[in-house]
Amino acid sequence: MTASFGDLNPPPRLIMGPGPVDADPRVLRAMSMPLLGQFDPAFTAYMNEVMALYRQVYQTKNKWTFLVDGTARAGIEAILTSLIAPGDRVLVPIFGRFGHLLAEIARRCRAEVQTIEAEWGTVFDPGQVEDAVKTFKPRLIACVHGDTSTTMAQPLEEIARIGHRHDALVYTDATATLGGMDVAVDRWGVDAISAGLQKCLSGPPGSAPISFNERVAERINARKHVEQGIRADGTVEGNGPIIQSNYFDLAMLMDYWGESRLNHHTEATSMLYAARECARIVIEEGLAARVARHETGSRALVAGLQAMGLTIFGDSKHKMPNVTGIVIPPKIDGERVRGELLNDFGIEIGTSFGPLKGRIWRIGTMGYGCQKRNVLLCLAALEAVLRQQGYAAKPGAGVDAALAEYRQAEK
Repeated sequence: MTASFGDLNPPPRLIMGPGPVDADPRVLRAMSMPLLGQFDPAFTAYMNEVMALYRQVYQTKNKWTFLVDGTARAGIEAILTSLIAPGDRVLVPIFGRFGHLLAEIARRCRAEVQTIEAEWGTVFDPGQVEDAVKTFKPRLIACVHGDTSTTMAQPLEEIARIGHRHDALVYTDATATLGGMDVAVDRWGVDAISAGLQKCLSGPPGSAPISFNERVAERINARKHVEQGIRADGTVEGNGPIIQSNYFDLAMLMDYWGESRLNHHTEATSMLYAARECARIVIEEGLAARVARHETGSRALVAGLQAMGLTIFGDSKHKMPNVTGIVIPPKIDGERVRGELLNDFGIEIGTSFGPLKGRIWRIGTMGYGCQKRNVLLCLAALEAVLRQQGYAAKPGAGVDAALAEYRQAEK
C-alpha cells in the first residue's frame, strides 16, 4: 500500500520554552538561497565570513572559530572527542542536566572523569572547583555556562583562571547563552567553547559554532591523522592516539576550514547560510544592546509571574536572563497547564528533568522570541489557563507588572 501525505503545514506556535525557539524570519529567508558547491569561491568566501562573524559574537581573536555540522551536541562532541585522549583526567562541575551530558561524553572518550555536584538551582563557588582541581589534577575542566534545565548560569572567568593556574584547559558549553548573555571568550580566558543556533541565536537546530585557541589546537594536532584518499604528500601527522571520530575530527576540520581546504565532508550549505545570518543579526543589534534586551525581558517576565503569586525557582543572583523557572503551585497539574497553553493558545513552554521533573515550568525569552508582545501574551495566557484550574490571581496583574517593567526600561 502506498502512503500518501499532505503538504507540510506545521501548526502556528509561539515557542516560549527553553529551546529550540522561533527562528528569525531573516534566517529562514537566508536558508532558501540557492545551493553552491562546497569549493565554489563564493561559498568558501561565505565560510570565511562565518569565521569572522563568530569571532565577533564570541568576542575572541581565535583563528579556529568555525562551524561543526550538527546540532549543539555535535559541537560538544567534536571538542571533547578531539581533545580527550584515553586516560586523560577530566573534571566536570555539574549543576544541571547538561553537566551530566559532558561527563557522559567524556566517559565515552575513555577519560578518567571526576564530577562535583551542586544542588539544582545553585551554582559553584570557585573555591569548590579549585579544591577539586588541586586534588584530582585534571587535564581538562568541562563546564556548562548556562544550564537550561535549572535556569542557572555559572560564572566562568575565575574557573578559567583556576584551570590555567593548575595547567588544565577549560572548555565550556555555551549553547543556551551565546547571543543572549555576555560570552567573552578572550576576556574570560576560556580555551574552547561551543554553542548551537537554536536558542538565543534564533536559528534552526543543525549547526554548532565553536571556537578554540592555539593551546587547544596544539593538543588536537598532536593527535592528527588524515584519512587515506585525501592525504596530501608531505602531510605531518601527530604522535598521539588517533581521534576516535572521523566526522568530529577537529584536526581534519581545521584543514577543511583553513587554507588547505581539505575535502573532509560536504558542508551543510543551507545551515551555513543560517549561521551566517544569525551572527549578522547579533552584530547588527550590538552585543551590549542584545544582552540588555534579554535582561529587560527577564525582569518583565519575572515581575509578571510574581504579581500572579507564582514563585521563581533557584538562586536569583545566578538566574539566566533568557530562561525562567517557575515553581508549579500545589494542586496544579503542570502538564495539563502546558497542554492547554499549547492547544488553546498555541504557546509552548517547557517542563524540566531529573529532580525537577514535574516541579517547575520553564519559560524561555530567547533571541527573536524575546519580545514584549510575546512576554505579555504568555503571561495573559498562563493566567487564563491557571484560572481554569482554580488558581486565584488578580486578573491582569501579571501583564500590568510586566508592562511597568518595560515602560521603566524604555525611559
